[in-house]
Amino acid sequence: MTPRRSGSGHDGWSGGALAPSAWRASGAAAALTWSARRMTWVEDEVAGVAEFVRPGDVCLDIGAEYGLYTWVLSALVGPSGRVHSVEPLPGPARWLRAASRVLGSGNVTVHRNALGARAGHGELSLPRRWGLPVHGRAYLVEGTDGPGPNAEFSTARSVPAPVRTLDELVRSEGIEKVGFVKADVEGAESGVLDGAHQTLLTHRPPLLLEVEDRHLRKYGARPRDVLRRLQTYGYRPHRWRAGRWVDVPQVGDDCRNYLFTI
Repeated sequence: MTPRRSGSGHDGWSGGALAPSAWRASGAAAALTWSARRMTWVEDEVAGVAEFVRPGDVCLDIGAEYGLYTWVLSALVGPSGRVHSVEPLPGPARWLRAASRVLGSGNVTVHRNALGARAGHGELSLPRRWGLPVHGRAYLVEGTDGPGPNAEFSTARSVPAPVRTLDELVRSEGIEKVGFVKADVEGAESGVLDGAHQTLLTHRPPLLLEVEDRHLRKYGARPRDVLRRLQTYGYRPHRWRAGRWVDVPQVGDDCRNYLFTI
């Protein structure tokens, strides 16, 4: 695979001293990229995003939670680019907006909604552990057959959220070219792909998806279904291994995040 590498600088952030806000955003991104190689709480794949994101790109972070990918993408695309951070839970969405102001990430737009196969009104199941919400394990209830692995949590509460399709978001925001998409939606990835047909067909962006059997099963899907669907668009899977993206023939149980490229 020949990666699409980013440029040598961030448009508008070079050619002189960086503004303090730009330093904050770049510093946060650098810290997260550094942590990806050393800390278990930051996904390893964060370190590989830079190979596919250029200054000026428009990127989508679907299921952003607290923005581990959002801040890295924001620094990579620079002020001439845009990051659409999609997070349906009200608490994390508020935090993303506040953090974008503190970091000076004016190129980040936060959307407080879920993405799915069709637009409408959805319901998220937000589990709790020791009385605290576990935001990273919330999922859209529509289309599921039980809680799947979330059965490990003793309680959960229902959180209403609007649902849009990826295609509709791209149209409404006037995005001429989607440069990169990351999606981690606890098994609802197939629904996101259902609502992204036109974007996948015409924009062909690299996709970084969580493909985890235990979460997909509650929607009646399997990892091979995701792979076959993307293969119809011409996508091929890769995984991050030993500091680089490696072509793989299929998706397996020993890795949860896969990069798909044309």
